[in-house]
Amino acid sequence: MELKYQLNEIEHVAKTVLDIAKTKTLLFYGEMGVGKTTLIKNIVKKLGCLDTVNSPTFSIVNEYNSNSGLIYHFDLYRIDNEEEALNFGIEDYLYSNEWILMEWPEKIHNLLPEHATIITIIASDDTFRTLKIEEKII
Repeated sequence: MELKYQLNEIEHVAKTVLDIAKTKTLLFYGEMGVGKTTLIKNIVKKLGCLDTVNSPTFSIVNEYNSNSGLIYHFDLYRIDNEEEALNFGIEDYLYSNEWILMEWPEKIHNLLPEHATIITIIASDDTFRTLKIEEKII
């Protein structure tokens, strides 16, 4: 599925992602500054979390409680390799059956679960974004 949107439509986009996703593992791909964290903040809100959502750029993972269970928000931008992710226990998170919202999943490509929802955000210009949603099933 492909969706073109503006920032003022982000709440609708978050709802659409949750309606379409067939898994609780959402992998976010896109260039720096394209709006991955902004979309994730709105998804977390739609899942019923009242906490303030911040990017886990330095902590690598933030955990939130919601009406839909635990949510783990990863930002793997600062990860150098898959071994580093294994050292902090990424596999325990990935197979926890909780919500996984992950930015920069390409950093741990070989560790990703077989089933996940892939969300790619592309900046069409300064105003519009294009969102692509597909299921990853190996």
